[in-house]
Amino acid sequence: MKKGIATVVKHTGSHYLLSMLPEWAPFPAVIRGKLRLAGSKATNPVAVGDRVAFEGETITEILPRRNYLIRRSANLSRESHIIAANLDRVFLIVTIILPETKLAFVDRFLVTCEAYGIRPIILVNKIDLYTEPELQERLAQFKRLYRNAGYEVLDISARKGTGLAAVRALCREGLTLFSGVSGVGKSSLLKALDPTLNPKIGEISLSHLQGKHTTTFYEMHPLTGGGFVIDTPGIRGFGLVDIEPEELSTYFPEMMRVLDGCRFKPCTHTHEPGCAVKEAVENGTISPERYSSYLGMLEEEKKYR
Repeated sequence: MKKGIATVVKHTGSHYLLSMLPEWAPFPAVIRGKLRLAGSKATNPVAVGDRVAFEGETITEILPRRNYLIRRSANLSRESHIIAANLDRVFLIVTIILPETKLAFVDRFLVTCEAYGIRPIILVNKIDLYTEPELQERLAQFKRLYRNAGYEVLDISARKGTGLAAVRALCREGLTLFSGVSGVGKSSLLKALDPTLNPKIGEISLSHLQGKHTTTFYEMHPLTGGGFVIDTPGIRGFGLVDIEPEELSTYFPEMMRVLDGCRFKPCTHTHEPGCAVKEAVENGTISPERYSSYLGMLEEEKKYR
């Protein structure tokens, strides 16, 4: 009976495909029954990117994770869903229009990356559409907001090929997750990066200015130029998991730079006198938009307690 250590490269319900990376030779496997819950609140105890021990076609053990990306499954639910594990970076793909990616979603996603030890890079897709002065200004404001916070932001166009060389170079090493709300062009971007891939590509629903779901499961792909990527279904919401209110501000890089200046510790940065974070918001060092997201997350967490 064949046994060893492999990586989960596809997850469809209770069935998995494994491969002994960097060799790409996927084979099917299922979970041994007692591993299904394993004391976790996650709806999926095994995720794409997990390294697992297997015997024959049975997963017998989940090896410790280097990191993982997780989100709350639904509003006011205590269950969570692990998106992927053991990532070298995450590309958060956003669009300014068709559809508009909300800042609240971006900020929750970035906070989770910070909390779980994953490097996020923001890719602004469809820049070929932002030709009107108003859209160009919205794009510039978005990039200023997140670059000032400390994030790498790249302009790309899957349709025109703009910026793809830089993205391709980043993907060559390790494992990269592609994520974002429906309709931002994840599958089109993957196809543009490597024409040998054949991810499903959907259209935008003009009635709601939202994307139609095209990817229905999590799947890893090898790139011909090197490296591995994970395509994910479009995400409509992103709830935080296991982040305490008193530690939330430490996952905002721009807040981390001034936290030591707060008079009181711990400081919620809401009502306390001598708060360095509130002072930074007032003087423009921290953006009001990011601070507003922080306050929204604090309120959100109260609903789950």
